[in-house]
Parts: sequence; C-alpha cells; structure tokens
Amino acid sequence: MPQPVRTTKHIFVTGGVASSLGKGLTASSLGRLLTSRGLRVTMQKLDPYINVDPGTMNPFQHGEVFVTEDGAETDLDIGHYERFLDRELSADANVTTGKVYSRVIARERRGEYLGDTVQVIPHITNEIKDRITAMAAPGPDGQAPDVVITEIGGTVGDIESLPFLEAARQVRHDVGRDHVFFLHVSLVPYLAPSGELKTKPTQHSVAALRNIGIQPDALVCRSDREIPEPLKRKISLMCDVDAEAVVATPDAPSIYDIPKVLHQEGLDAYVVRRLNLSFKDVDWTLWGDLLDRVHHPAETVRIALVGKYVDLPDAYLSVTEALRAGGFAHRAKVDIVWVPSDDCRTPQGAAAALGDVQGVLVPGGFGVRGIEGKIGAITYARVNRIPVLGLCLGLQCMVIESARNLAGLGGANSSEFDVNAADPVISTMADQEDVVAGGRDMGGTMRLGSYPAVLRGGSLVEEIYGASTVTERHRHRYEVNNAYREQLEAAGLLMTGTSPSGTLVEFVELDREQHPFMVATQAHPEFKSRPTRPHPLFAGFVRAALDYLESERLPIDDVRAEGSQRSGDGAAAADDRPAGATDTDAAGWGEAAGEAVPVGGRDAVYSTVSR
Repeated sequence: MPQPVRTTKHIFVTGGVASSLGKGLTASSLGRLLTSRGLRVTMQKLDPYINVDPGTMNPFQHGEVFVTEDGAETDLDIGHYERFLDRELSADANVTTGKVYSRVIARERRGEYLGDTVQVIPHITNEIKDRITAMAAPGPDGQAPDVVITEIGGTVGDIESLPFLEAARQVRHDVGRDHVFFLHVSLVPYLAPSGELKTKPTQHSVAALRNIGIQPDALVCRSDREIPEPLKRKISLMCDVDAEAVVATPDAPSIYDIPKVLHQEGLDAYVVRRLNLSFKDVDWTLWGDLLDRVHHPAETVRIALVGKYVDLPDAYLSVTEALRAGGFAHRAKVDIVWVPSDDCRTPQGAAAALGDVQGVLVPGGFGVRGIEGKIGAITYARVNRIPVLGLCLGLQCMVIESARNLAGLGGANSSEFDVNAADPVISTMADQEDVVAGGRDMGGTMRLGSYPAVLRGGSLVEEIYGASTVTERHRHRYEVNNAYREQLEAAGLLMTGTSPSGTLVEFVELDREQHPFMVATQAHPEFKSRPTRPHPLFAGFVRAALDYLESERLPIDDVRAEGSQRSGDGAAAADDRPAGATDTDAAGWGEAAGEAVPVGGRDAVYSTVSR
C-alpha cells in the first residue's frame, strides 16, 4: 500500500541536444496526468535569460508574453501549464536570471550578506533554491502541493543554465533523494542517408548532465517516428536509466495527445512509484472527451488571424489555442489562416486575404507597423458582415475604423501611432503618460493583470458571458478616449463594457442591426481559456463563424430573396447614418472591389451567438 504524501515532491525537467523539443509540453502533460490521478500539482519555469521578464522582448525572438492573474509578464510555457493543469499560477511560476541577480544585488547593496564576497555559489544558487522551494508552500486554501514540477529552460551544456542546474542538484541534496525526480528530454534524430535513428546525441547529453552531478531518473526521447524497443534498451544501458523509464514520444497529431502518449509509455506510473506518491488511477473522463472533440470534429471553419507577427505563430500561442478550444465547444475544427496585416492595406488585398474565411480575429500588438492593414481587415469584415473579434490592439483598431468610416472622423487615430492626430480616439492612459514620455521604466509598468468589467444589459457581450460582471487579464497603455464615446455610440459602436467606475472602456460592439458579430475587448481573454473550458468569448466567436459558414450554403434562390429584401434595409440604414459619415461601401470595400463573393455568404443573414 503506497504511503501517504508527507513531503512535497520535486520533479525537474531538463532538455538536451537541441532546443524546442517540447520540454514545456512534456512537463505540462506529466502535470496533467498527475492531476488526473488526484494529486495537487503546481509548476514553475526557470529561464536563463538576463531579462527580468519577457515583457520588453521582441515577439519574433521570444514569442508570446503570457500574463498571469496577478499581473506578471511571463514565458509562454506558463500558458501551457495553466491550460493543461486548469489552474491559475502566480508571478512565482516564472523565474529568470534577471530576477535572481536583481534580488541578490539589491540584498548586497542593503548589506544583508554581512561583508561576504557575493558569488554564484552560494548566493545565486541559494536565491534560486529559495524560489524553487517557495512553490511548495501552502496555497490560499492552506494546502501544500503534492508535486512541484520545475522546468529548467535552455539546453544542458549552455553556460547560462549552469546556476539553475546546480541549484536543482542542491535541492535534491537538501530535501532528500526520495523526494526529487529528474526527467531529461532529449532528441533521437533520424538520419535519412543511413536510415537509422541515432542514440549517441542522447548519450552525450546525459553524460553532460552527469558532469554537473545530476543522474536523470527517466528519459523522454523525442523523435519524428517510433523508437523500436531494442534502441530503447540500448539507451537504458548506456545512460544507466531503468528500461521502463525510457519513454519514446514520436510527434503527435495534437499537443493534447501528449498526456495519452506519456501514459501509454508508463511515465506517470513510474514517477508515482519512484516518488512513493499516493494516487488513484488516471481519470480520463474530461481529457478523453477533449480528445474526442479534437479528433472527431463535425464541422470545419476557417478563421483569419490578422497580425503583425504571423511569421512566428508562437507570438499568438494563447490566441490560437483559445480559438481551437472555441471550436472544441461546438465540435468544430478551427483552421487558422495566417494573414500578415500589411496584406490588407487595400480593398483588393483584404479581399484576396479574407475572401474565403468565416471569421476575422485581430489580436494585440504594439507600434504603428501594420496598423492600416488591421483597420483594412476590419473594414472588409464589417462591410461583408463577416464575424470579427478584436483583442487589445484589435479593439483600438476597431474604434479607429468605426470613427473614420461610421462617425465621419477622417483624421481618427491613436496617439500611439500619431501624436498629432486630429481626432485621437485612442489616447494614453493617465497613469502611463510619464512612461510614454520616458520618465519611468518601460518594463513591467503597463496596466497588467486581472481587472473587473461591468457589461451593459442586453448587449451581445452580456449574452455571450451570461453575466453582468466579468474579470479579464490586461496588458496595455492606451485606452478609448472618453471625449469621443458619445459620438462613437451615435454611429453604432456601442461601449458595452466598462470598468466599474465607468471611466475605462473594456468592451465594444457594433450595433447588431449593422453587424451580427463585431465585438472587441481591451483585455486578453485568451489567457483564461482552457481546452476543457473554452472561454465564452471565443466559443461565441466560433459559433458566429459557424453560423456564417451555414449561411454560405443557403440555396441561391434564398440568397437572392434575402439579398433583395436587405437592399432596401441597407439604403434606409445609410440614410440614418450620422451627419458626416463616409460611404465606405462605395469606396471599394464590398463587392465593388471585384472580389469573388461565396454564394450566399456576404449577403446572408445569420443568427447571433447563443450561450
């Protein structure tokens, strides 16, 4: 009979041979399996870069910046942890070299080391150990985790990772070998000329880990194909790891298949035996239903993601996973169409890029590059009644587009892009003006973390959320200029969600008489989406896209009849526009642009989203 847990166990996940092997997904999947066995699991990422956090890093270098509930800007792997564990993590979940050194230097300046010569060992390693062991402290509910999984970034052999690996070795010494497990993720490459899988890189990687003083307890061997049993036995022998602890993980069809792969290889069973953990059998009820939805969709919908950083999809990792989860809610597969925003600067470009999609998502970002393309994409989607969802910068672009083309403010812009804009409908937040002016540090000073919003009764967003008050995570310096709210509302862009004080606009939507689903939020709801609990805003957006897809399939006669009926309605609506509004349709954003319109598509009425 397994003994009850008396001490929090630590699992360290390291990587060898090459980067981008999927350490974060491996760690997340193991965490999911242990959670499904009834264990309390928390996770942490140790990043060896000297930046204090990734908040000021180039998205093309780092990928997405994931924001926690308490406002920390963290590595994208923290998003994987939250999605797989289905629990919220704090700022403590991400530790960087920059944070560690900043803390140690600050303590030295205060004289806390009593005249010691401050060195990597013991001062830096002690600070790292303190941050690792702090994760084992009881949570708000008074219960300590059963397991802490700590992923060590980088690759074994990198000079930057050495202090973290040494600290992990010392944790094993401090808490006892029976309470620590080292999991090493390595590459087993296939050489086409010889037609063989090669184990030598993994052998050398484990040897490098041993030189540091760490003997791995299990190996996760990454490959693009199955690894035969004789090769696994060879790896076991040469790396001194139990044969049952050599886990083969060939590329999986979906990241959500990885827990199943690890379980079939017996990794979770080996870990709980090795650490003497109390456990139940894996409960596959929730995850099994997810996999059924992933692999057996009833429908497929195409959604364009119009962004500035589409050359590196990891820059939008949480957005793409939230979109896919929104599809899972309706047993639909979401095909994401990556559209560089500059491609939509002209009506012709927008028509070419968006002519065969059923939804348009405009995500966050910074800087003026690509902004006119984002606005062009929104214009095209508005005119052609394609569902639109804007996130953060996407809301600001939607406001600018509506101001220019519905409210008649031709000089509308954001003060971020044009400090001399005639109509700055988006302006710097009052508490951010000194940062923008260079009077305060840029890193970690945005409006960060979770904030509440009050939703207008009867609005589409209230219908989607099924609540009048919601909380979402934020990361921005700019907001809707309150001086233009009344004018924008009169044009049909409704401010349907605000901060509790009513001073900050959090949600906007175009009046449903003008467009069935044109919604945006200043927040980042993608950070709260889970594969097993899709975020309502993304589920609602995908529902609207599916309705649009269904409308494309209407018989031609029905489409003509509906189109004729709405022609009169459209003329009446044009007559009711605010004075000074521009006739965007006549400027070439609709069928006049010459794009091919799917039969029944852009002129079809479809239902609004239901909860």
